[in-house]
Amino acid sequence: MKRRLSILLTVLAAFAMIAASCGSDGGDTASGGGDGALPGEGKEITMARANWASGYIQAEIYRQVLTELGYTVSDPADLELSPDLFYNQLSEGEIDFWTNSWYPGHLTWWEGDRADGTKIGDYVEKVDGLFQDAGVQGMLATKSWIEANDIVSIQQINDDEALYSQLDSDGNGLGNIYGCPEDWTCDDILTNQIAFYGWDNIEQTQAGYDAMFAEALDLANAGEPMIIYTWTPSAYVTQLIPGDNVMWLTMHPTDILDDSNPSGAEGGENHTQGTGFDSFGADTCTQPCQLGWEAADIQVTANSEWAADNPAAIAMMSIMKPSVIDISIAQVEQSNGDGSQEDVVNIATAWIEANRDIVDGWIEVGLAG
Repeated sequence: MKRRLSILLTVLAAFAMIAASCGSDGGDTASGGGDGALPGEGKEITMARANWASGYIQAEIYRQVLTELGYTVSDPADLELSPDLFYNQLSEGEIDFWTNSWYPGHLTWWEGDRADGTKIGDYVEKVDGLFQDAGVQGMLATKSWIEANDIVSIQQINDDEALYSQLDSDGNGLGNIYGCPEDWTCDDILTNQIAFYGWDNIEQTQAGYDAMFAEALDLANAGEPMIIYTWTPSAYVTQLIPGDNVMWLTMHPTDILDDSNPSGAEGGENHTQGTGFDSFGADTCTQPCQLGWEAADIQVTANSEWAADNPAAIAMMSIMKPSVIDISIAQVEQSNGDGSQEDVVNIATAWIEANRDIVDGWIEVGLAG
C-alpha cells in the first residue's frame, strides 16, 4: 500500500507540471530493423550520466534504444560526472552526449574556456526532445512550521529573526537552507538568488544531496523547521510530500532572479529564472505561489562534431519524449530498489518493453534519418 501511494503521489506531482512538459510522441510503429545495414553499425558511442540518481533511468533508456539502431554504446554508469566536468570533456570530444542537461542554468558551463582559449559552447549543442519545460524546482519547507508561523515566503523568513534563527544549524546567527552540492549549477543559482534578494540572514548549506535530504526528511517528519531545494521529476517528492509534511515555499511574492548576476558568477547571466513557476495551488504551495525558479528544460547535449557525423542518432533523439509521469514512476521503483546499476537497467528495459510502439516510432525516425 505504501509503495502504491508513493507512485500515486509522484503521478499527481507530475500532472501539476506545465502541461507542455509531458508529451510522448510515438509516431508510427516500426519493426526496429529494416533492410540493409543499421545506421549505427560499426560505430561506438561514449555517453555519460550526471551524478544525481534521478537522471539514471532516462540515460539507460537512451543507451538501450541507440543499440537498436546498431550502435555500440558505453555504459553511462562508467562516466558519472558533475556538470563542471562533463561539459569540458564533451567539448573535447572525450564524450559524445548525455541526457542530463538542465537549461537555461547549464548554459553557464558553455561560457567556460577550453585549454586552447575557445569557449566550450562552440563545440556542443542542445538536442530537442526529452523533458522540455518539465524540470519544476524550488524550495520545500516543513508544513507544520509554515502553518504555525503564517509563513508565506523566504523573504519573510529573512526579515524576521524569530524565524530565520530557527534555521540556524551551526550557531553563526544565520538561517541555513539545504541547497545543492558544489558543481550542480543549482548551487550557483541559489547563491545568485540570495544575493539578488539581499538575504543577509540566510545562507546555503552544501553537502552530498542524499545526506542533506535525509536530515531534512527527519526534521520535516518531526515537525521541526527546515527548508531544502528539490526538483521534479524525482522520487524525493514521494517522501517530502507537498501538502503532507512539507509545502512548496514562495521565494519572493513578486521579484524573480534576472540576468544581472549579482554574485558575479562566471556565466551567471544564464541564471535568470524568467517568470518563475507559480502554478501550484494552496494545498501544496504557500500563496501567492512563486517558486522563483522556472521549469527547466531537461535535454540531451551532444558534441557538435559527433552530432554532425551521426544524423540518424540526432534525428531519433530529437523526437524521443518519454512520458515524464512514466519516468517519475520509474524513479520511485529505482528508489525502492537495491541501488544497483542492474536494477536501473532492468527498470529501463521494462519501460521499453511496455512502450514498444512508442520506441519503434522513434527507431523508425532514426532509420530514416
